[in-house]
Amino acid sequence: MTRFPFRFDPTYRLPALVFGIVPATAWVEVDDQELRARFGPWSLRTPRSNISSATETGGFSFVKTAGPAHLSFTDRGVTFATNGARAVCVQFHSPVRAIDPTGRIRHPGATFTVADPPALLAALEER
Repeated sequence: MTRFPFRFDPTYRLPALVFGIVPATAWVEVDDQELRARFGPWSLRTPRSNISSATETGGFSFVKTAGPAHLSFTDRGVTFATNGARAVCVQFHSPVRAIDPTGRIRHPGATFTVADPPALLAALEER
């Protein structure tokens, strides 16, 4: 299992803290079987076989990403962000639960602002 911590931009720290998002509660883990992510009180878990693609992205606005997990109303994707600069966007074959504990809202993709996006991408590409 490899754990990827989030990179916290100083301007994101206080909005994240309000929701219990601190370095100890913000990470992505990848092993041979699963992708797991925690973002304060929110979590996501899916088999690696459910991952259809992963790409690096970035350039997010503070207003759309700071604070809690964010739901995209355009595509129902979920964003776990602690900076606006760089992230990994993961697409799933079957939508997953994350933002809604009841599972009614499912996400076809998730974005994670980990400290080392290329390393997470490499881990996801390993089979």
